[in-house]
Amino acid sequence: MTDHANSQNQNLFMPIESPKTDLSALRIKRDVPVQSSNGQQRARGSSKTIIYVVVAVVILAIVFYFGQGLFSSPEPVQAGIVAVVYPSQANSVLTASGYVVASRKAAVGSKGTGRLVWLGVEEGSIVKNNQIIGRLENSDVLAAVAQAEASLTAAKATLENAKAGLENADSTYRREVALYKKQLVASADLINAQSAFKQAQSLVNTDEANVQLAERTIQAAQVQVEFTNIRAPFDGTVLTKDADVGDIMTPFGAAAGSRADIVSLADMSSLDAEVDVSESNLEQVHVGQPCEISLDAVPEKHYHGVVHMIVPTADRSKATVLTKVNFTDRDARVLPEMSLKVLFMKDSTQVDSSGPKLTVPASAVISKNGKKIVFLLQGDQVTETPVMLGESVGNGLEVESGLKDGDKVVLNPADKLKNGMKVKVGE
Repeated sequence: MTDHANSQNQNLFMPIESPKTDLSALRIKRDVPVQSSNGQQRARGSSKTIIYVVVAVVILAIVFYFGQGLFSSPEPVQAGIVAVVYPSQANSVLTASGYVVASRKAAVGSKGTGRLVWLGVEEGSIVKNNQIIGRLENSDVLAAVAQAEASLTAAKATLENAKAGLENADSTYRREVALYKKQLVASADLINAQSAFKQAQSLVNTDEANVQLAERTIQAAQVQVEFTNIRAPFDGTVLTKDADVGDIMTPFGAAAGSRADIVSLADMSSLDAEVDVSESNLEQVHVGQPCEISLDAVPEKHYHGVVHMIVPTADRSKATVLTKVNFTDRDARVLPEMSLKVLFMKDSTQVDSSGPKLTVPASAVISKNGKKIVFLLQGDQVTETPVMLGESVGNGLEVESGLKDGDKVVLNPADKLKNGMKVKVGE
């Protein structure tokens, strides 16, 4: 049994011989014509392959054409702004800021002391020179005037009595002189008549002086009455009302709870522009220099002006010199204390009164195919944009069509810059 088992084990480990397979049958015989049943399938497969190749080529062409800017590095450019400017801005040598100030301005109060009983104006009221705009209580000073007038009446009556006595003394003296010449009266009578005449004449002189004194007393009382009338010192407009009816007015407002002024008044025909000019730029400004004034409150209007005065002192805290500019044209929209800007022009410049113009930097415009174009910045790409241009405005050109205020354009565009290219704006 042992031999039989060993024989079986040897049979288990013997290599198994697989039959040899003939692979030549799997070889494609190219010289054998394809059966007609498979011909149509091979034709359809070739057509699909051609279509796929054509589509792939088209897609690659589209990607190459439209994606060349996408996959290429951005072109560095410099940007400029399309802005609305006034033609005169191109001819200015200096700009300074300041305010509208009235050359004639006054705080109007009373020289007398008393309670304000009437106020006839308010903010914005137009007043005339010497017009009464307020009144203090005046019953006491009116009584003083009446008393002075009564004293004058009494003094005049006394004067008339004294004049009558003088006439009588004069007649007596003349008669005594005539009689003395005829030696009909003694010299003592003549002397007495002469003394009486002189006394009467002196009395008349005294009474005349009393009359004059009474008249002056009336004038003084009337001045006190006038002190209770508050008048406008010149033609102007009320800017602020500083007191109300019932307030106690004193000349200097020293008393507690009292007021010195009732209104502030300005002559609106004396409005000037006052600006601070830096010391380092002062040499560019001189008296008589033409200017253009723009108010922050009226940005669409520019006013003409001329340098009136350079105040001969500097502000050490700001290192500036105060300069006054007169308006040569002005309207009702110009009000005191409005903020403004002054453009100091070249002497040879005629201030252009035309309106603002839309301008583009001249370096942004190029010629292409007989047209003027700019490269408009839109995001990180540029768009080739044709424009219609007008006259030159300083370093820019007037834009008639094609752009709008605030647009960004490429300055000095390179020849390789194309429509749709990606760009990077330099700092």
